[in-house]
Amino acid sequence: MPKKLEKIATDKDPEFSSMVLYYYHKAAQVMEKELLKDMDKYSHFKPEEKQSRVSAILNLIGSTCTCLEVSFPIIKSNGSYEIITGYRAHHVRNRLPLKGGIRFAMDVDESEVKALAYVMTFKCACVNLPYGGSKGGIRIDPSKYTAKELQTITRRYTMELLKKNMIGPAIDVPAPDVNTGPREMSWIVDQYTKTFGHKDINAAAIVTGKPVHVGGINGRNSATGRGVWKTGDLFLQDKDWMDMLGWKTGWKDKKVIVQGFGNVGSFAAKFVQEAGAKVIGIQEAQFSLTNKDGIDINDLIKFKEEKKTIKGYSKAKESKENLLTAECDILMPCATQKVITSENAKDIKAKLILEGANGPTTPAGEKILLDKGVLIVPDMYCNAGGVTVSYFEFLKNINHVSYGKMYSKTSSQLIMEILNSINESLNSCGEGEFPDIVANKRLQMIQDCTKEADIVDAALQTVMEAAAAGIKMTANKFELCNDLRTAAYIWSIFKIFRALESSGISQQ
Repeated sequence: MPKKLEKIATDKDPEFSSMVLYYYHKAAQVMEKELLKDMDKYSHFKPEEKQSRVSAILNLIGSTCTCLEVSFPIIKSNGSYEIITGYRAHHVRNRLPLKGGIRFAMDVDESEVKALAYVMTFKCACVNLPYGGSKGGIRIDPSKYTAKELQTITRRYTMELLKKNMIGPAIDVPAPDVNTGPREMSWIVDQYTKTFGHKDINAAAIVTGKPVHVGGINGRNSATGRGVWKTGDLFLQDKDWMDMLGWKTGWKDKKVIVQGFGNVGSFAAKFVQEAGAKVIGIQEAQFSLTNKDGIDINDLIKFKEEKKTIKGYSKAKESKENLLTAECDILMPCATQKVITSENAKDIKAKLILEGANGPTTPAGEKILLDKGVLIVPDMYCNAGGVTVSYFEFLKNINHVSYGKMYSKTSSQLIMEILNSINESLNSCGEGEFPDIVANKRLQMIQDCTKEADIVDAALQTVMEAAAAGIKMTANKFELCNDLRTAAYIWSIFKIFRALESSGISQQ
């Protein structure tokens, strides 16, 4: 552990970038002996050479290979001039293309985009996506600019990155992040197609998170929230892990509090409620909503669509209470960084925490929770649903065909004809009457899985299930008990390490 990071374990308000590096080095310490065993394949290496090779690769993973800062002027609608600053960071290029969002916010700086690029590398490796990690952003408050000005800024930022070869379908594929969405992604695709990508048949793959009519994918909007629900489900349905918490398996009668009712929080709340849980509280920045009998999430989403806020929702009690420490079984922080710290962790009542946001728990806060026996499903796995479906969109763009178009009808007909064939065979045997064989609920779901959104949802669940199995196996192998974050980092680092080690360490 580098000396500069040692204090992070007890720091009340550490930098997000320092938190990420601390978690990485903590996991690297645990797994270093296992990595040294991997070096036994080099029989001609001396022990110190094996150690040197392992240390070099771990140091490489712990650094950012590229971080670009760009500045450019714009003329605003009122005729004034302004210099805009943007960033794009590439972490280790263990896999290409890289993957990471673009955010518009006043706290965007070099340190933040580097840290988030680290997280993207580990997140993609955790859920077995063939991407490296990147992140970018522009330091602006988008609420202070007109749509026309934002389009100018987005297109100019795109050109600056393209000129430096920092983005492209085979280099680095951005996606929406804080204060950006399908609109900004459409502008980037259009700018690339009209300039550097005018001969690129895969031009639409330069970004993901696009509108469906511009090459986006059905199911992307709800993907991160669905992933939060699915990761929780994979632990709640596992008897061994629930025995650790002293719970019965399943969502039924579990009381849930959600912090943040944006895209991630709203969909996560919707899916956990559909699974049988009771959402008793929603925490927003300035107020909270509570209902001990459960809040109707679909009704609340409808209210928000009409009013653009959940404030004033009459079917729940509104207050200034901080719900992070309220009585509940499951807490889902889905808003912002560092909301669980050493100052409030001791008062948190939840036994299961699903991290829908990036970095909601500080290392000091996490230690208190782990000592209390709380199970924390870490952000790098829990909120990976978005990047997973972004990968499906990327594949759709480079394959130039939407999911289900080529085979969904024949697959559905195959199931129907198998049932018909069985019924015909039974009725032709002449030994009395037989009831018709019909599809049960699960088979009917498979038969009806013909729309792109349904196919994407099924694939997302498959990816999350495989990652959960790896994290659980790692936690058991290294005897980490309830420390799932370290298990997830180890699970990810092994794959990144082997990708770099097997391809050789460049001397150039």
